[in-house]
Amino acid sequence: MSLSRPLSSGPSIGALLRGWRQRRRRSQLDLALDAEISQRHLSFVESGRAAPSREMVLRLAEQLEVPLRERNALLLAAGFAPAFAERPLDHPAMAAAREAVERILQAHAPQPALAVDRHWHLVAANAAVAPLLEGVAEAALLAPPVNVLRLSLHPRGLAPRIANLAEWRAHLLERLRRQVAASADPALAALLAELAALEAPEAGVGVAGEHPAAGLAVPLELESRAGRLSLLSTTTVFGTPVEVTLSELAIEAFYPADAATAGRLRRLSAEART
Repeated sequence: MSLSRPLSSGPSIGALLRGWRQRRRRSQLDLALDAEISQRHLSFVESGRAAPSREMVLRLAEQLEVPLRERNALLLAAGFAPAFAERPLDHPAMAAAREAVERILQAHAPQPALAVDRHWHLVAANAAVAPLLEGVAEAALLAPPVNVLRLSLHPRGLAPRIANLAEWRAHLLERLRRQVAASADPALAALLAELAALEAPEAGVGVAGEHPAAGLAVPLELESRAGRLSLLSTTTVFGTPVEVTLSELAIEAFYPADAATAGRLRRLSAEART
């Protein structure tokens, strides 16, 4: 007897699809309408009474905004080969993407910018990042792979130098919570639990004073040897990735929130060059 599809020892495709649908707070009817299938058929797929085609798996995954890595997992659970390649960033096929990231990072100087993977591990950074990391008390926090969230919030990392630590900590943890909810990534969930358990500022402590950008975004108020830096951050991702690693790469760029910070960043950059 031959089987057309390999057996999977993990969760069934129906259970996985149901989990993603519930995570996205979608009803069967709502999802079925958007995917242009009948609710009855979707119900049969989720219960295991019907096997979805490869096309249907991808269509449902797209409607549920499932990350590319997990779309591959859905396909494997349904007995199909993965649709999206996954290569390390140093793979020859990733040269164009790697060069694009490097150009963005270098063009952003003298403002700091860095690239991170899906677990917030540092992938690349421009020279303006190094002066901000001076004085980190725990050398292990700077050992590869550097987790930038752990480095930021650890009491022996950057946390003692963040003037508005309470605000910045709340911002990072909320952002991480949203990522956990969106991705269902157990490693991110573990990171969230770890960071939430770190020593936190007392109520009312670690909140920056009035700042022109306060009504627009939460600035990072970081003490440096050049003085306090008030930085606003943006996140850049590739818009139409069809490769897993690239879909999970993000560039975190920081901009001066005031003229004084802009001058201090230029000063730090000039000192680094000399």
